Amino acid sequence: MKRGTLFVVSGPSGCGKGTILAEIRKDPGVFISVSATTRGMRPGETDGVSYHFLTREKFESLIRNDGVLEYAEYCGNYYGTPRQPVEEHLAAGENVILEIEVVGAMKIREKCPEAVFLFIAPPSLSELERRLRKRGTEAEEVIQNRVAQATREILCAKDYDYVVRNGELADAIADVKAILRAESMKIAKNQMIIDEVLGK
Repeated sequence: MKRGTLFVVSGPSGCGKGTILAEIRKDPGVFISVSATTRGMRPGETDGVSYHFLTREKFESLIRNDGVLEYAEYCGNYYGTPRQPVEEHLAAGENVILEIEVVGAMKIREKCPEAVFLFIAPPSLSELERRLRKRGTEAEEVIQNRVAQATREILCAKDYDYVVRNGELADAIADVKAILRAESMKIAKNQMIIDEVLGK
């Protein structure tokens, strides 16, 4: 069976990557990886859907046994990508998508150089700021911090294989789907087609 492709998707808060991936998730043969964390479950969250909620001991055991592709510690809690479900879905021929920030993405590049890296960019910083304000959930200082962080993250887009600008949502979704489809047709993953044509 043809092995799936690992895709790493990053982008600043407010760029719409979650909305895009919610549509991509509907396609057959695509698995969106669920991160693991040691923080407590919040109201409305579901284990295995929002996150895999693990004890600190369990998470540290995964770290020791190379069971996470990448991880970081924020505010006293671990966050990371469990290796096993990613490997299982890739082996089953599914494309696996990791939605992670840029620092984690570069850790994935070290461990999985064959992965495909895709950056979702906003149309502009001013539009990103407008979207963050439209949420109406954050203080002015938080919004300004997010815009500053977005600027730093966008500068890292040069380290990715593809960039998709999310101006019109439908176009951005189509662009991401086109990238997934094109990657699945690369010769490195399809030598058996040549063999079949030649009758081997």
